[in-house]
Amino acid sequence: MSQIFDPLLIESKTAATVVLMLSSPEEEVLAKACDALYKFASKGDENKMTLLGLGAVEHLYKLISHEDPIVRRNAIMVFGIMASNHDVKKLLRELDVTNSLISQLALEEDVVIHEFATLCLAHMAVEYTTKVQIFEQGGLEPLIRLLSSPDPDVKKNSVECIYLLVQDFQSRAAVRALNVIPPLLELLKSEYPVIQLLALKTLEVISKDRETRIILGENKGLDCLLKILETNEFSDLHVEALAVLGNCLEDVCTLQLIQQTGGLKKLLSLVGVSAVPDIQKNAAKAITKAAYDCENRKILNEEEVEKCLINLLEIDNDGVKIAAAQAISAMCENLASKRAFGLQGIPQLVHLLSSDNEEVKEAAVTALANLTAASPSNASAVAEAEGIEPLVNTLNAQREGAIANAATVLTNLATQEPFRINIQSCGVMSVLAKPLRSTSSQVQSKAAFAVAAFGCDADARTELRNAGGLGPLVELLYSKDEEVRRNACWAVMVCASDELTAVELCRLRALDILEEINLSTGRKNNFSEAALEKLLDNNLSQKYSQMGYLSSSNIITDGFYDYGQVMYIVFYVRKGKGKKEEEKSKEVTQITSKVQDEIHLENLHWLPPPDFILLDYINDVSQTILPLTSTREQVVALAQFVADKMGGPIERDKLHDFSWELHISEIQFELKCNVVPIGKVKKGTFYHRALLFKVIADRIGVGCSLVRGEYNRAWNEVKLVDDSPQGVARLLLPPQEYIVDLMFEPGFLIKQGSAEADQYKHI
Repeated sequence: MSQIFDPLLIESKTAATVVLMLSSPEEEVLAKACDALYKFASKGDENKMTLLGLGAVEHLYKLISHEDPIVRRNAIMVFGIMASNHDVKKLLRELDVTNSLISQLALEEDVVIHEFATLCLAHMAVEYTTKVQIFEQGGLEPLIRLLSSPDPDVKKNSVECIYLLVQDFQSRAAVRALNVIPPLLELLKSEYPVIQLLALKTLEVISKDRETRIILGENKGLDCLLKILETNEFSDLHVEALAVLGNCLEDVCTLQLIQQTGGLKKLLSLVGVSAVPDIQKNAAKAITKAAYDCENRKILNEEEVEKCLINLLEIDNDGVKIAAAQAISAMCENLASKRAFGLQGIPQLVHLLSSDNEEVKEAAVTALANLTAASPSNASAVAEAEGIEPLVNTLNAQREGAIANAATVLTNLATQEPFRINIQSCGVMSVLAKPLRSTSSQVQSKAAFAVAAFGCDADARTELRNAGGLGPLVELLYSKDEEVRRNACWAVMVCASDELTAVELCRLRALDILEEINLSTGRKNNFSEAALEKLLDNNLSQKYSQMGYLSSSNIITDGFYDYGQVMYIVFYVRKGKGKKEEEKSKEVTQITSKVQDEIHLENLHWLPPPDFILLDYINDVSQTILPLTSTREQVVALAQFVADKMGGPIERDKLHDFSWELHISEIQFELKCNVVPIGKVKKGTFYHRALLFKVIADRIGVGCSLVRGEYNRAWNEVKLVDDSPQGVARLLLPPQEYIVDLMFEPGFLIKQGSAEADQYKHI
């Protein structure tokens, strides 16, 4: 036997023999075999695998509870060294060794047993299932007790195991109840940096819980942390110490305590003089955590934290810049801080928008979004720092947060007209077309909001239309996200302010989608109904086609179509202004000859020829009817004028003999087109006359509505004050609503709601 164990080192060829010796009944043999296996396993992972394959683990498992302390000690030593191997750990879990290992942590056990039992547990505690086992089997209490062990290896292994266990919230609560704070703080005084570091890492995890932070303060833990930060020789611990302090700063009471003892000033001073990026970064992160509370923000502002953060923006390290910008974002909730950053920090943040690092760019633009929110002075500071162009460029950034916040800053600037004009000159609407297509609801929402802000300008609407931005904007109306849908409705409402854009939006089905939205109580919003109304009001052809109604405020303009009866209104010559009449006539012939027998009204490229007859009507009315002194007189005279141009009064019982259909067909044949200019109609029925009345009334400022009924009926409604009373009494009377007779007794005013009115609508 002595030949095998002398000099107590074995080769793999004899390892199998030694493993067999683990079954020996002799305690001395067992002890020496374990010792030899320990030395063999210590040489590397390959040897550990050899022993695993030889079944050594199963034999050793039986020996870790052996009654002989030396055998037990040596067996646990082998376990401790072998547990670093992944496959060994897997088998140890299957064997459920944790309970046996925990039982070896009793105070009366040998310190070497403590060392290797804790080492084995630390190796195994990286796995979640083992964490649960150690917790459920009561392993935390003995581990915490061993933090006070005289042996540094035991301390190191125990604190490492606890650090791994407290990653789980159940263990965090348990260690707090077991009073883990005092021994952990004591470990900060250790002469071994690795122990100090593990203690700080453990404190950083458990101090995420408010109750633990309170206990930490009661045990003067903050003083310990500040002492570490003030000690240069502990510089390798400063990052972790700051991480713990960062958690502590979340509580108002803790922050007040640190402020009162001068610790906060020391902390900010340390950050100011430090040249270690990780320290600067962690300090900024600590400030960010603290700044989530309004009382904390006040305290930080009192200590002029703004200067510290602005200085950090200048550090040549991207991680520090990001953390500083994030802290600025958090501090912006405090108005005094917001003003302070506006005076000093905005130029630096604007400069960071040109960074090659996308995270830096995002952090900077997010800070600018918070700084400019409800702050015209800060918005001005961004513009003065020449931030507009880089902000527009940031709309093309790679990160969604950067794009969304860039849109927000530009929207904040757009509240001031000079900046809005400046931003528009940078082509912002063309650039916004891409974010509108984003798959991110945050980007979609902010981009739509920006479109609403800039869409009040006609040139901006044209730019968006030409850039193909209306299509993706309309698509956002389908969004399931309430904010996206609301902002898209708002943007559509603003963009529908001119006829060209409104017509294009209708072509893209915005009208249909908005109608669907407004039918749903869950999807409609404050802007969906307004958007629909605005869209129709700026696309009167569509409104009249869809709703059969135009109000007195809906003024018919050039290019109006009555889709139902294929009539159009064109007031002005679109080409050749100033040409002689014969040249104009020639042009009309040329245009008309190109028109197909049937046209698609959606084809906006087709330009109808000008209606010179209608122009003559308007000129005549302007000279003869417009000068009349009362609205009533103007209405009556205009009704008679319209009736005269459209075939005169018709007797009620001969209405069916009024062959207007043949006349219209003749015009269509003459023009080789199904669309008829209103001026060409010489024999017109109800809807021809009502449309002409509305068109001319709108031109001379007589308020009237146009209503389409059934069976080729249409009529005009006007509001007039009774002429009989005089003076103040007349002014106090409400206006009465009348239907204007254009067919039977042109100029006769039929009181709305009367039997005659009902008869006029339905005969």
